[in-house]
Amino acid sequence: MKKSKKYLEASKKVEKNKLYNKEEAIKLVKETSTTNFDGSVEVAMRLNLDTKKADQQLRGAIVLPNGTGKTKKVLVLAKGEAAKAAEAAGADYVGDMDYIEKIEKENWFDFDTMIATPDMMPALGKIGRLLGPKGLMPNPKTGTVTMDTKKAVEDVKKGRVEYRTDSYGNVHAIIGKVSFTEEKLVENLNAFVSVINKSKPATVKGKYILNISVASTMGPGIKIDSNSFDF
Repeated sequence: MKKSKKYLEASKKVEKNKLYNKEEAIKLVKETSTTNFDGSVEVAMRLNLDTKKADQQLRGAIVLPNGTGKTKKVLVLAKGEAAKAAEAAGADYVGDMDYIEKIEKENWFDFDTMIATPDMMPALGKIGRLLGPKGLMPNPKTGTVTMDTKKAVEDVKKGRVEYRTDSYGNVHAIIGKVSFTEEKLVENLNAFVSVINKSKPATVKGKYILNISVASTMGPGIKIDSNSFDF
């Protein structure tokens, strides 16, 4: 794949094998953004995990202190009080079987996150094949299957990011926009790395966090020295 001139210029600012401290890395990520729009900043962490073992598959969610800079559309499937609470909390769509049918019949996906109360899960099972591949199936581990629809909606609106390990033991997450201040990006980065560090499975032997890097949309990756975090 041919890299753009902007990308090549930007990557000259990054020393290939250097491990930067987190403040330097965030400063560089802002300087090496190559898009004309306000790109996202993403963190990638490679972890010493054997994802064939169920207890070493990480999955969860965190509300970033400064949000992600992106407003998400939320669909809540709930009845009664839980539905009213979701509406009051600012959910974009609230319903039950009507929305399940809409997704099934019209292939409707005008939302970013789905939250459901536990009683809705059996009905959701029948459209699991549509939701699963898009990563939209609610899950108790990420706080999207809950009776507390108010908190779930508020968390998503504040800037909640979900994470899960891929088959190689990597986790990725968006930690903000290039336009965020360096301080806000560092705070978000700290919060995310800290949550992953605390999620270390008891069965992991040896070094857990193998490497951490940040990049802007279409910008070069910048490696971070894990010693610059306070574990």
